[in-house]
Amino acid sequence: MANAASGMAVHDDCKLRFLELKAKRTHRFIIYKIEENQKQVIVEKLGEPIQGYEDFAACLPAFPANLPADECRYAVYDFEFLTEGNVPKSRIFFIAWSPDTSRVRNKMIYASSKDRFKRELDGIQIELQATDPTEIGLDVFKTRAN
Repeated sequence: MANAASGMAVHDDCKLRFLELKAKRTHRFIIYKIEENQKQVIVEKLGEPIQGYEDFAACLPAFPANLPADECRYAVYDFEFLTEGNVPKSRIFFIAWSPDTSRVRNKMIYASSKDRFKRELDGIQIELQATDPTEIGLDVFKTRAN
């Protein structure tokens, strides 16, 4: 079913891969892309469970030296960390990546589709909205996870 605000549907694979990340931990991260021609959100890239933050960041457009630098994305990242008592935990982050260099139309499509898309992914714990790499640095994940 298409999103009334933007006309974008959510491909079933998006929800399936998210459930795999949440329940089975088969992915560390998922990068989602809006395919304008198909008018739907699709899975662009899956991160292996052994991959870390650097691998995740390297998959986002415009992140240090990535091209194209003008594209928005949604992402989900399973951030693992240790609490002050050395207890291993994880938090599932939803990232709305919208670089300053993106075209206005691209930003508007992602912004108008975000809330409905996020609702499809039941289990998101923390949301980050980012326009440049400093807003989703590893320190931001650490701070927000606690």
